[in-house]
Amino acid sequence: MRKFTDSELVVATHNAGKAREIADLLGPYISTFYTAGELGLPEPEETESTFAGNARL
Repeated sequence: MRKFTDSELVVATHNAGKAREIADLLGPYISTFYTAGELGLPEPEETESTFAGNARL
């Protein structure tokens, strides 16, 4: 497993619940946490028929 040495992380999600879960898990290791929404990134259309397909968008 690669060791994460940076103190900032961007998680590409607009889902507030998912972002909170990830922040809770990684909080001890990351000092600054950004979501896609906070950075003004557009939310992609989920056009695939599976979770895996939409994750690749």
